[in-house]
Amino acid sequence: MSVAAADRPRRTARGSAVTRQLRALLDRPNAPYLIILGSAGLLVVLGLVMVLSASSVESYRTTGSSFSYWRKQAVFFAIGVPVLFFCSRLPVKVWRALAYPALIFSGVMLALVQVAGDAAVNGNRNWITVGGVQIQPSEAAKLALVLWGADLLARKHALLDQWKHLLVPLLPVSGCILLFVLLGNDLGTALVLMMLVLSLLFFAGAPFRLFVAVLGAGGVMAAMLASTKSNRVARLTSWLSPSADQAGYAYQALHGRLALGTGGFLGVGLGASREKWGTLPEAHNDFIFAIIGEELGLLGSLVVVSLFGALCYGGYQVALRSSGRFEHLAAAAVTTWLAAQTVINIGAVIGLMPVIGLPLPLVSAGGSALLSTMAAIGLLLSLARSNARAERAAAV
Repeated sequence: MSVAAADRPRRTARGSAVTRQLRALLDRPNAPYLIILGSAGLLVVLGLVMVLSASSVESYRTTGSSFSYWRKQAVFFAIGVPVLFFCSRLPVKVWRALAYPALIFSGVMLALVQVAGDAAVNGNRNWITVGGVQIQPSEAAKLALVLWGADLLARKHALLDQWKHLLVPLLPVSGCILLFVLLGNDLGTALVLMMLVLSLLFFAGAPFRLFVAVLGAGGVMAAMLASTKSNRVARLTSWLSPSADQAGYAYQALHGRLALGTGGFLGVGLGASREKWGTLPEAHNDFIFAIIGEELGLLGSLVVVSLFGALCYGGYQVALRSSGRFEHLAAAAVTTWLAAQTVINIGAVIGLMPVIGLPLPLVSAGGSALLSTMAAIGLLLSLARSNARAERAAAV
């Protein structure tokens, strides 16, 4: 028998031992908490570094300082850290008590955007200035809809075998929130909200035929919305045939892919991007993943994708380990929100989806998005802590 053949059982045994140890670590009560905290923390820190790099040229061009955009992001990060910590310490009953106030507040703010909102930016009217600070209420609406929808379906759990209780008032109220968002021409956020509501129905145990019907109706509505605006039709057309409109709607997507291709495996080096010199629009925001690919290469891009994968794994583990209905639904909805937004953003950058203008969670520039996402991470951590306490108590 050859030496390699003799050594194969030992390698198999070592591999099995490593697998068992890894499973034991992942099965620990606090494993989801640590995975969520670690991956989210690394993504936020990476976001601060990449926003500084990606925005430096545009910031200098518009303000005379390479650090102006980054300072704003750093301020929101400084606010977001205590927000995340505070949210992670809130008991589940407090989160449920906040469900209706959060929904009402976000609805009022969304309505105010249509009445006294700021001027449209890139065709979207989603911002309002409060106390000298520009905020985006649609970001807060995501978290509000998670809390309200999870609380509603948890309270009606015994009645969810009846379609009217499963869909009413969830769909009508969600539809109103969606309408306000769509009035601001923000199709990207509307798609994320649709996915969020669908995840609530799915994890609430909606019958497959009903889930398919709602998903189909949502798909038809998204297609209709995409075809009702000339700029959306142009974006779809340029996505299907980018070479036909290289200087128009396909310009951003093509330069995003050029940045990714230029990066190669290891990248051109942190801060050495060429596309950020005014060539790639929204380099520090919707297309920051392109700058990551250019400066940090394929290796850095895969690390970012892996961190998002770990974050979503931890979030869904919280949902699967939760014994309470609210905890189960809220964790699943938040994780689906983050997963959907990540897939849509990266998919647009690499060319698998049309560009619809969504930031990369925790990484892209944007104060409202960062704060709402960090609050949502705080909710996941709070639910993970609750699960860990329950698992430890059951093990005693």
